[in-house]
Amino acid sequence: MKRGMLRPMRSALTMLEMIFVIIILGIVSSIGAEIIANVYESYIVQRAQYRANAKTELALQQIANRLRYAIPNTIYAVSSDAYIPITNISGDAEALQWVGYDADSFEAIACGSDTASCRKSGWSGFIDLNASTATSLVTPGSRPEKADGIIQNLGGSGLAGSYLYFPDGFYTQVTGGSDGTGTSSGTLTVTSVAGNTIYERYKLAWSSYALVVEGGDLKLYYNFPPLPGSLSPYSNGSSSLLLKNVISFRFKGSEGSMRIKLCVNEKIGEGTDAIVASCKEKVVF
Repeated sequence: MKRGMLRPMRSALTMLEMIFVIIILGIVSSIGAEIIANVYESYIVQRAQYRANAKTELALQQIANRLRYAIPNTIYAVSSDAYIPITNISGDAEALQWVGYDADSFEAIACGSDTASCRKSGWSGFIDLNASTATSLVTPGSRPEKADGIIQNLGGSGLAGSYLYFPDGFYTQVTGGSDGTGTSSGTLTVTSVAGNTIYERYKLAWSSYALVVEGGDLKLYYNFPPLPGSLSPYSNGSSSLLLKNVISFRFKGSEGSMRIKLCVNEKIGEGTDAIVASCKEKVVF
């Protein structure tokens, strides 16, 4: 008579144990889902904050780059059609306006075998007072005809209609100019400098600039006459968008520097009204 093989008994989960397992799995799942949701929410908030910070920083850098070429005594805050020197502004103003000198044609070119190529392309910023007259200013190392072409390529009307600014704030309109021959100096023709103190140094400007917040958009106005303050309203110029969703644009000048504060809103994501804000400041010398 053979003996049967004894097999171990397998116990199954009871109904109560199954209920406990299901409850525990549900708790773990809910905690995991909440963690994932929190992580994703934190990610989209940080992403929106990064975008806002990056846009604000980029806009401030563009503003600083423009203001580097601002001519002293031409920087004004515009408030209710009044033009206030930047050092006297308090509170908000609708616009910041200034005359910027032409840096694009103020560039040196490398010397070649021809000595004439060692001269500046455009304007040099220097005047030979002894060789100049009240309406014809001799500017060593300059090529006014080259400057005229560069200004027109940038969208301006050319050398005629530009202005020369001197260190004491005096300015005069340029009506034309011509290159010298060989290595001789170029000449700038102006309306007149008679009766004014003329310095050996000058800056050439063909456009004013303005920063304006309109409907939450920060715009740069340009290509309007390079005259200070109310003599040249920015509304006569062209404009381009610098930054959207601007909630605050403030500035203050003091002792040769300017402090600018810019605040913007950024939506956290599509289909939501939730936003984050970013405020940054920059000092421009």
